[in-house]
Amino acid sequence: MSRKPRPYRTLDSQRIIDTAAKLSLRITERFPNSGLSRVATELETIAREAATRSAAIQRPNVTLRIATLAVIVILAAIIVLFIRGIKPDTVDKHLSDALDVAQFAESTIGTVVFIGAAILFLITIEIRMKRGRALEAIYELRSLAHVVDMHQLTKDPERLVAGNSTKSSPQRTMTPFELGRYLDYCTELLSLTSKIAVLYVQGIKDDDVLDAVDQIETLTTGLSRKIWQKIVFLDRIRHRAADTPLT
Repeated sequence: MSRKPRPYRTLDSQRIIDTAAKLSLRITERFPNSGLSRVATELETIAREAATRSAAIQRPNVTLRIATLAVIVILAAIIVLFIRGIKPDTVDKHLSDALDVAQFAESTIGTVVFIGAAILFLITIEIRMKRGRALEAIYELRSLAHVVDMHQLTKDPERLVAGNSTKSSPQRTMTPFELGRYLDYCTELLSLTSKIAVLYVQGIKDDDVLDAVDQIETLTTGLSRKIWQKIVFLDRIRHRAADTPLT
């Protein structure tokens, strides 16, 4: 009897793609031809790629497993033949003293350890290949998170109420409402970035990949916290302006 899927215990890659596409459309409609809209489009592309790449990582590599099994069988056969080739009378003849016994034991143990290490290497080769592909994709998401942070870096609400611009100051043409929406979009992009990273850890049980995803979560949360500080300050400015009586 097959078990029913549990949709609320894993992230649905298609839902993430749909959310990224919708967010990209919202940003493009609000800020057409902006750098942030291009970042959102790129995030949508990355979400689609992540769905394909994470699914590929989760699938077993049948060819590699068959090749690994064949090599392990060959190595096991070598060990068996080696043990069966040791005859008691031959051993007694060559092991005439303690030094010979030590050398024989060292050689035998070294051979077994070497073959055992080779078998362990082969058994773990698939998970290491999957780990490498997952970490490469997660590092791309880390870079994207910093790109989002760069776009909000100069969006400072304080400039709405104080300070004089210089020749090198960035142009500030947004209204308080537009600035608030811009900052909100940045936090949504960061949140989606961390959710895309989770897709890579759902199908691979690996501590290194899990740690990398946790680091992405920590990074995006920290960047979002800085943005929310700006949003809170912007709300105070807007409320203060609303409470100011007209003269």
